[in-house]
Formats: sequence, structure tokens, C-alpha cells
Amino acid sequence: MLLNRLADLKVVPVIRSSSDLEASRACDWLLEAGLKALEVTLTVPDAEGLIANLAEREPDALIGAGTVLTAKQATACIDAGATFLVAPCAAPEVQAVANEAGIPFMPGAATPSEVLARWREGAALVKIFPAKLLGGPAFLKTLRSVFPEIPLMPTGGVNPDTASAYLEAGALCVGMGGELMPSAALRAGDKSGVITLARQALAAVTDAKKQEK
Repeated sequence: MLLNRLADLKVVPVIRSSSDLEASRACDWLLEAGLKALEVTLTVPDAEGLIANLAEREPDALIGAGTVLTAKQATACIDAGATFLVAPCAAPEVQAVANEAGIPFMPGAATPSEVLARWREGAALVKIFPAKLLGGPAFLKTLRSVFPEIPLMPTGGVNPDTASAYLEAGALCVGMGGELMPSAALRAGDKSGVITLARQALAAVTDAKKQEK
């Protein structure tokens, strides 16, 4: 089950780049570092092609599509092999396609009313976005206190230093984008820098898992 895997993996890197080469490179580096869930956003050129490639050669990884806003996009991503879909906001068309295909959809929310609405619409998990600007771990903890049954994934401003605080506040997992893959590092081909950040994130969530036990 997807939620069980995400609860175990804890970190979902969000791949967002204007270059398909940089996006592919980022995915390779993150997988090499040990991160086994990737969200490839549709802002990446030929995102469906990258998803298809990853899904074929990384059968043990969770490969999803992000910034999915239309039914057409949802269908294309599912056909490419995406195992989950993500949006930064409500996307009823995507929810409908995901429901029909039996694919988990994780739409975004920024208020308690939006969280409840997304859950009632059928979300598998609700993405809290942009998490840092909304109040960080303290805001997430408040949401969890009133919606303990709704799994939440804070995304937006989450970094290796703050990941454990979000998990301690009740996040099922966290999404990380530029905090793991700075655009300057991708442009410069700084593989070691990206892998170092990824391993820092893994170390942080490993500590959080130990505390859960």
C-alpha cells in the first residue's frame, strides 16, 4: 500500500526543473543516494517520458507525477507508469481519473477547510503547501490535532534540517524540492553536493523513525 511505503520512506523528492537533462540527472543522483520515492513534476520537459523511463528501470521505487492539474495530464502520467499523482491544489478532474484508475491522488491544501474538503473528495493523502510559509511544523501539529485520521505531507520549504520536526509534528512523510536539489548544483553538475544533501535528509528521517519506536 502506498501510504505504508511513504510512511517508511519518509522523504519524497520533488523534481522540478526547466531542463529534462537536469531533471534526469537529479533522479539518478537521488536514487543513488538511497531515496526510493520520486515525484516528477509536469513542469519538467517531457516529464511523462522521464516517468516512463524511471518506472521501467526502477521497479522497486515509487515513481509519481506532480503538478498534475487536468484529466488529460493524469491519464498520460498513469499510462507512463506513475504510481501516484500530486497537485498543489484541488483538482477534481484528476481525482476522478485517479479514482477510476485506482491510483492514489495527493492534492494540496493550505487551510483546515481545504484539508477536510480534499479528504472528503477522496484524497489518499493531503499535501500541505507551502508548508514553511503556512507556519511550519507548528501549523502541521495543529492540523494533526484536529484531523488525526488524515495523512499529511508538508511540502514547500522543508529541508534536511527541518524534516524531523515535521515528522515529529505528525507528518506521514515530507516533500522536498530545491532543498535537496538546488538549481545551481544541478546546472553545475554537482553530484556530490546533491548526494550529500540527500543523505542528510535520510539521516534525519532515520533518527525520526528511531524515535517513533
